[in-house]
Amino acid sequence: MPAPAPAPAPAAGGRGHLLAFAALSASYFAHIGFFNPYLPLWLKDLGLPIFTISLLTSVQSITRVFAPYAWGAVSDHTGHRVLLLRISAAVALVSSFGLWWHGGAWWLGLVLLVMFTHTSSMMSLTEAAMAHLVAGDWGRYGRIRLWGSAGFLVTVFFAGEWFEHFGMGHFPAWAGGTLAIVLIATLRLPDVREPAAAHSMVKDPVGPVLRIPAVRWFFMSLFFHVMAHFAVYGFLSLYLDSLGYGKGTIGLLWALSVVAEIAWFYLQGRLLGLFAMPRWLLICGVAAVLRMGITAGCGPWVWALAAAQALHALSFAAHHTACIAMVSRHFPGRLRGRGQALFTVIGYGFGGVLGVLAGGAIAQHFGYVAMFGVATLLAVVGSICAWRAQRLEAGAF
Repeated sequence: MPAPAPAPAPAAGGRGHLLAFAALSASYFAHIGFFNPYLPLWLKDLGLPIFTISLLTSVQSITRVFAPYAWGAVSDHTGHRVLLLRISAAVALVSSFGLWWHGGAWWLGLVLLVMFTHTSSMMSLTEAAMAHLVAGDWGRYGRIRLWGSAGFLVTVFFAGEWFEHFGMGHFPAWAGGTLAIVLIATLRLPDVREPAAAHSMVKDPVGPVLRIPAVRWFFMSLFFHVMAHFAVYGFLSLYLDSLGYGKGTIGLLWALSVVAEIAWFYLQGRLLGLFAMPRWLLICGVAAVLRMGITAGCGPWVWALAAAQALHALSFAAHHTACIAMVSRHFPGRLRGRGQALFTVIGYGFGGVLGVLAGGAIAQHFGYVAMFGVATLLAVVGSICAWRAQRLEAGAF
């Protein structure tokens, strides 16, 4: 008798593939959920001054200037996005072991450079693969992405409670443990590739796309919007600590922002249709202005900080989906990897580097309130750029 035919592989975008990407999103943001909020507090616990802390936390943004585009170009050429994700996770895990040795600021900078060079490329590679799978179904995209928010929520809360009771000394163990889970998640991903990208030697140029005025204004709005948010990403924990809030309360405020994020990703399939994507960019920009302004002026009132954190649903979650939609529209097919990389490089790379370094300098000389005031002004500029992009994109979505 002839041998039975092998079972067909799941179709791209099938339930098994989407669950695998949901697991990766959950594990990756579980790592981010503990690492980003508590890295500044760990560095402070090591006795480092604020400006040195800002330099070390800016390493992640520095790597986002070059790593995502380099990995994105390789993925567009080869189509092996999942293999690159596995390599990135493995190298990041091994490099995290260097956090156990306290060799001073230079050593920590080197360890973080190697680790972030690989973790900073992971989301652009993942987003490119996910955009291919969901094919513009932003409700389904949101349901995958909310698992990342849930992973962030779990670790930002439990890590805060852990560090409150046991101190910051276990930070390196948390780093290694969460990155090990990320590596396991990448090993379970399906090897989904876009055939044209996998076999063609032809490279579609990105220059013509970048010459479109609406694209330029979009990237400018992204730059200022994300630069403003690095006041939150880099210094919110230190700001709250300086006001006397405990690590448990800090963790709860971070967790609240992620609950709002999860709610948005769950509902966005029904909400995004209310406005065109460029209009959502403007709405999210206004939300960012309110968030930064409330944080700057109402720090002593925890209820006001909670309201500011709830605006994360718009200033981050809705903004993120609108940006992915804009990138997917203007950078299709073999441009997809480089388009997602440009999103990371311009926003979280250049915007992040300037945001963290400027934020550290302003906080050290003028205080955290002044820093959040500057972030409010940056969010205003980002909103103006978003308004201009919306005018140019009228009728496109």
